[in-house]
Amino acid sequence: MKHSIVIVDDHILIAKAIAGVIENFPKYTVLYEVQHGKALMDKFKVPRNIPDIVLLDVNMPVMDGFETAKWLKENHPDVLIMTLSMQDDDTSLIRMIRAGAKGYLLKNIQPQELEIALETLVTKGYYYPEWAAGKIYSTLSSNPNHNKLPEITFTEREEELLKYCCTEMTYKEIAEKMFCSVRTVEGYRDSLFDKLGLKTRVGLAVYAIKTGRCLL
Repeated sequence: MKHSIVIVDDHILIAKAIAGVIENFPKYTVLYEVQHGKALMDKFKVPRNIPDIVLLDVNMPVMDGFETAKWLKENHPDVLIMTLSMQDDDTSLIRMIRAGAKGYLLKNIQPQELEIALETLVTKGYYYPEWAAGKIYSTLSSNPNHNKLPEITFTEREEELLKYCCTEMTYKEIAEKMFCSVRTVEGYRDSLFDKLGLKTRVGLAVYAIKTGRCLL
């Protein structure tokens, strides 16, 4: 069964072009395109219009990408949000991640990368290309709240999980390595989120790299 996608972009020709590209991917299909978040909200009133993935532009009239991502996160947390925009600045990237986006792509990417990004998003729950990960790293490094990171105390199991966060392993695979349940791993993850003030596995991976805990 194909994963369903909705495109939210006020540039109609671009949205149609992206839809055409996606329709050539064997595992994905586009349900429809809308021009802003308010139109998406109206569509979501009908259950069959709710997709697996929303490809979301940042700058749009009526209701922009930030507001739309926040609404989706609060009302439809199971829908995966992938930003697809021309905006590559730090502010847009970080704001979209905080609003609920699980990935960030630029519109000038090749179709192959879009397909890989969608597959990674579905299987791992997130996708950030190198340029985006670099900006996230820079933001974390310059965040004054992280100047005291060496003073944070972790349990042995939390330290172990941090090492695995840099790998491509799923939480299920990590649980097998740690000889515990997925729920237990998620408990360690949530504890790390609280201690570090982070909200995503990408953030944990960046922290692990920064502090020399990464397995890679």
